[in-house]
Amino acid sequence: MFATTVFPPAFLRASFALFALLQKFLMVAGLVFLTGLVGLQAGHSGLIDGLKTLIPSSEVMDAEEDASEFAAPAEQSVPALNPKMRGALDYVSRRYRVSTEALEPIFATAQAAGKELRIDPLLIIAVIGVESGFNPFSQSVVGAKGLMQVVPRYHMDKLPEESDRLAFLDPVTNVRVGAKVLQESIRRSGGVETGLQQFGGALNDPDRRYSSRVLAEKQRLEQAAQRFRA
Repeated sequence: MFATTVFPPAFLRASFALFALLQKFLMVAGLVFLTGLVGLQAGHSGLIDGLKTLIPSSEVMDAEEDASEFAAPAEQSVPALNPKMRGALDYVSRRYRVSTEALEPIFATAQAAGKELRIDPLLIIAVIGVESGFNPFSQSVVGAKGLMQVVPRYHMDKLPEESDRLAFLDPVTNVRVGAKVLQESIRRSGGVETGLQQFGGALNDPDRRYSSRVLAEKQRLEQAAQRFRA
Protein backbone atom coordinates (compact mmCIF):
# COMPACT_ATOMS: atom_id res chain seq x y z
CA MET A 1 0.00 0.00 0.00
CA PHE A 2 1.42 3.37 -0.93
CA ALA A 3 0.53 6.55 0.91
CA THR A 4 -0.44 9.19 -1.59
CA THR A 5 -1.42 12.85 -1.52
CA VAL A 6 -3.71 14.88 -3.77
CA PHE A 7 -2.26 18.30 -4.51
CA PRO A 8 -4.86 21.10 -4.27
CA PRO A 9 -5.35 23.45 -7.25
CA ALA A 10 -3.87 26.34 -5.25
CA PHE A 11 -0.61 24.43 -4.92
CA LEU A 12 -0.46 23.80 -8.66
CA ARG A 13 -1.14 27.47 -9.46
CA ALA A 14 1.53 28.58 -7.00
CA SER A 15 4.02 26.12 -8.48
CA PHE A 16 3.44 27.30 -12.04
CA ALA A 17 3.64 30.96 -11.01
CA LEU A 18 6.86 30.48 -9.06
CA PHE A 19 8.38 28.43 -11.87
CA ALA A 20 7.58 31.14 -14.43
CA LEU A 21 9.01 33.78 -12.12
CA LEU A 22 12.19 31.75 -11.65
CA GLN A 23 12.60 31.42 -15.42
CA LYS A 24 12.32 35.18 -15.89
CA PHE A 25 14.67 35.85 -13.00
CA LEU A 26 17.35 33.57 -14.40
CA MET A 27 17.00 35.11 -17.85
CA VAL A 28 17.27 38.65 -16.53
CA ALA A 29 20.09 37.69 -14.15
CA GLY A 30 22.06 36.46 -17.15
CA LEU A 31 21.45 39.72 -18.99
CA VAL A 32 22.39 41.72 -15.90
CA PHE A 33 25.62 39.79 -15.53
CA LEU A 34 26.68 40.13 -19.16
CA THR A 35 25.61 43.74 -19.48
CA GLY A 36 27.17 44.55 -16.12
CA LEU A 37 30.54 43.38 -17.32
CA VAL A 38 30.28 45.56 -20.37
CA GLY A 39 28.85 48.45 -18.37
CA LEU A 40 31.57 48.38 -15.75
CA GLN A 41 34.23 48.38 -18.40
CA ALA A 42 32.54 51.36 -20.07
CA GLY A 43 31.91 53.15 -16.77
CA HIS A 44 28.09 52.71 -16.93
CA SER A 45 27.24 50.70 -13.81
CA GLY A 46 23.77 52.26 -13.81
CA LEU A 47 22.73 49.82 -16.54
CA ILE A 48 22.47 47.09 -13.91
CA ASP A 49 19.87 48.96 -11.87
CA GLY A 50 17.90 49.65 -15.02
CA LEU A 51 17.78 46.00 -16.03
CA LYS A 52 16.50 44.96 -12.60
CA THR A 53 13.22 46.68 -13.37
CA LEU A 54 12.50 44.26 -16.24
CA ILE A 55 10.69 41.86 -13.90
CA PRO A 56 7.10 43.15 -13.51
CA SER A 57 6.21 43.66 -9.84
CA SER A 58 2.64 42.49 -10.50
CA GLU A 59 3.86 39.01 -11.41
CA VAL A 60 5.85 38.82 -8.19
CA MET A 61 2.73 39.79 -6.23
CA ASP A 62 0.61 37.17 -8.04
CA ALA A 63 3.13 34.46 -7.24
CA GLU A 64 3.23 35.48 -3.58
CA GLU A 65 -0.59 35.46 -3.37
CA ASP A 66 -0.82 31.99 -4.91
CA ALA A 67 1.87 30.71 -2.57
CA SER A 68 0.08 32.16 0.47
CA GLU A 69 -3.22 30.65 -0.70
CA PHE A 70 -1.61 27.22 -0.71
CA ALA A 71 0.12 27.71 2.62
CA ALA A 72 -3.03 28.73 4.48
CA PRO A 73 -4.72 25.28 4.62
CA ALA A 74 -1.52 23.71 5.95
CA GLU A 75 -1.79 25.90 9.04
CA GLN A 76 -5.22 24.52 9.93
CA SER A 77 -5.03 21.98 12.74
CA VAL A 78 -6.53 18.52 12.45
CA PRO A 79 -9.28 17.93 15.07
CA ALA A 80 -8.17 15.69 17.92
CA LEU A 81 -9.23 12.06 17.66
CA ASN A 82 -11.03 10.39 20.53
CA PRO A 83 -9.38 7.30 22.10
CA LYS A 84 -11.53 4.89 20.07
CA MET A 85 -10.53 6.45 16.76
CA ARG A 86 -6.89 6.76 17.84
CA GLY A 87 -6.76 3.04 18.58
CA ALA A 88 -8.40 2.20 15.27
CA LEU A 89 -5.92 4.47 13.46
CA ASP A 90 -2.99 2.60 14.98
CA TYR A 91 -4.47 -0.69 13.74
CA VAL A 92 -5.15 0.61 10.23
CA SER A 93 -1.67 2.12 9.96
CA ARG A 94 -0.07 -1.23 10.70
CA ARG A 95 -2.45 -3.37 8.66
CA TYR A 96 -2.52 -1.28 5.51
CA ARG A 97 1.00 0.14 5.88
CA VAL A 98 -0.07 3.76 5.73
CA SER A 99 1.59 6.51 7.75
CA THR A 100 -0.36 7.85 10.72
CA GLU A 101 0.15 11.39 9.42
CA ALA A 102 -1.67 10.52 6.18
CA LEU A 103 -4.46 8.77 8.09
CA GLU A 104 -5.19 11.45 10.67
CA PRO A 105 -7.20 13.78 8.35
CA ILE A 106 -9.18 10.78 7.09
CA PHE A 107 -10.02 9.61 10.61
CA ALA A 108 -10.81 13.15 11.77
CA THR A 109 -13.21 13.55 8.84
CA ALA A 110 -14.86 10.20 9.58
CA GLN A 111 -15.20 11.18 13.23
CA ALA A 112 -16.82 14.51 12.37
CA ALA A 113 -19.07 13.01 9.67
CA GLY A 114 -20.17 10.22 12.00
CA LYS A 115 -21.19 12.73 14.65
CA GLU A 116 -23.01 14.92 12.13
CA LEU A 117 -24.81 12.08 10.33
CA ARG A 118 -25.34 9.93 13.44
CA ILE A 119 -23.52 6.86 12.20
CA ASP A 120 -20.59 5.04 13.78
CA PRO A 121 -17.36 6.54 12.43
CA LEU A 122 -15.76 3.10 12.62
CA LEU A 123 -18.35 1.94 10.10
CA ILE A 124 -17.08 4.63 7.72
CA ILE A 125 -13.49 3.50 8.31
CA ALA A 126 -14.48 -0.14 7.75
CA VAL A 127 -16.09 0.77 4.42
CA ILE A 128 -12.90 2.56 3.36
CA GLY A 129 -10.85 -0.53 4.21
CA VAL A 130 -13.08 -2.82 2.17
CA GLU A 131 -13.64 -0.44 -0.74
CA SER A 132 -10.16 0.92 -1.40
CA GLY A 133 -7.69 -0.39 1.16
CA PHE A 134 -7.00 3.29 1.96
CA ASN A 135 -5.80 4.09 -1.56
CA PRO A 136 -7.22 7.57 -2.31
CA PHE A 137 -6.58 7.13 -6.06
CA SER A 138 -8.47 3.85 -6.35
CA GLN A 139 -10.93 3.53 -9.24
CA SER A 140 -13.27 0.70 -10.12
CA VAL A 141 -14.26 -0.60 -13.54
CA VAL A 142 -17.57 1.29 -13.27
CA GLY A 143 -15.87 4.58 -12.45
CA ALA A 144 -16.22 4.66 -8.66
CA LYS A 145 -13.42 6.78 -7.23
CA GLY A 146 -11.42 7.36 -4.10
CA LEU A 147 -11.36 6.03 -0.58
CA MET A 148 -15.09 5.20 -0.40
CA GLN A 149 -15.49 4.45 -4.12
CA VAL A 150 -18.06 7.13 -4.86
CA VAL A 151 -19.50 7.23 -8.39
CA PRO A 152 -19.17 10.88 -9.48
CA ARG A 153 -22.08 11.00 -11.92
CA TYR A 154 -24.54 10.17 -9.13
CA HIS A 155 -23.23 12.46 -6.41
CA MET A 156 -21.98 15.71 -7.94
CA ASP A 157 -24.64 17.52 -5.88
CA LYS A 158 -22.85 16.51 -2.68
CA LEU A 159 -19.59 18.28 -3.58
CA PRO A 160 -18.72 21.72 -2.21
CA GLU A 161 -19.50 24.65 -4.49
CA GLU A 162 -17.13 25.25 -7.41
CA SER A 163 -15.69 21.71 -7.13
CA ASP A 164 -15.22 19.45 -10.14
CA ARG A 165 -14.83 15.69 -10.55
CA LEU A 166 -11.22 15.82 -9.37
CA ALA A 167 -12.54 16.58 -5.89
CA PHE A 168 -13.60 12.94 -5.55
CA LEU A 169 -9.90 12.05 -5.43
CA ASP A 170 -9.32 14.36 -2.49
CA PRO A 171 -9.35 12.07 0.59
CA VAL A 172 -11.23 14.44 2.90
CA THR A 173 -13.85 15.38 0.30
CA ASN A 174 -14.32 11.74 -0.70
CA VAL A 175 -14.94 10.66 2.89
CA ARG A 176 -17.43 13.48 3.46
CA VAL A 177 -19.38 12.61 0.33
CA GLY A 178 -19.09 8.86 0.89
CA ALA A 179 -20.37 9.17 4.45
CA LYS A 180 -23.43 11.03 3.18
CA VAL A 181 -24.08 8.33 0.58
CA LEU A 182 -23.70 5.64 3.24
CA GLN A 183 -26.08 7.43 5.61
CA GLU A 184 -28.67 7.80 2.85
CA SER A 185 -28.38 4.11 1.96
CA ILE A 186 -28.93 3.08 5.60
CA ARG A 187 -31.86 5.46 6.02
CA ARG A 188 -33.61 4.37 2.83
CA SER A 189 -33.17 0.66 3.45
CA GLY A 190 -34.10 0.78 7.11
CA GLY A 191 -31.03 -0.96 8.53
CA VAL A 192 -27.25 -1.11 8.55
CA GLU A 193 -26.83 -4.47 6.80
CA THR A 194 -29.22 -3.73 3.97
CA GLY A 195 -27.86 -0.20 3.75
CA LEU A 196 -24.36 -1.57 3.32
CA GLN A 197 -25.57 -3.93 0.62
CA GLN A 198 -27.14 -0.99 -1.22
CA PHE A 199 -24.00 1.11 -0.79
CA GLY A 200 -21.89 -1.71 -2.22
CA GLY A 201 -24.29 -2.30 -5.12
CA ALA A 202 -25.02 -5.82 -3.92
CA LEU A 203 -28.70 -5.76 -2.98
CA ASN A 204 -29.34 -8.90 -5.02
CA ASP A 205 -26.81 -10.97 -3.08
CA PRO A 206 -28.81 -13.24 -0.71
CA ASP A 207 -25.66 -14.11 1.25
CA ARG A 208 -24.96 -10.46 2.00
CA ARG A 209 -21.24 -10.97 1.54
CA TYR A 210 -20.45 -7.27 1.20
CA SER A 211 -22.06 -6.24 4.46
CA SER A 212 -20.46 -9.22 6.19
CA ARG A 213 -17.00 -8.08 5.07
CA VAL A 214 -17.59 -4.51 6.23
CA LEU A 215 -19.02 -5.54 9.61
CA ALA A 216 -16.18 -8.00 10.17
CA GLU A 217 -13.69 -5.20 9.50
CA LYS A 218 -15.61 -2.92 11.86
CA GLN A 219 -15.39 -5.57 14.58
CA ARG A 220 -11.62 -5.77 14.12
CA LEU A 221 -11.41 -2.00 14.43
CA GLU A 222 -13.44 -2.07 17.65
CA GLN A 223 -11.22 -4.77 19.12
CA ALA A 224 -8.10 -2.80 18.20
CA ALA A 225 -9.59 0.31 19.82
CA GLN A 226 -10.32 -1.61 23.04
CA ARG A 227 -6.76 -2.96 23.19
CA PHE A 228 -5.38 0.52 22.61
CA ARG A 229 -7.44 2.02 25.46
CA ALA A 230 -6.55 -0.87 27.77
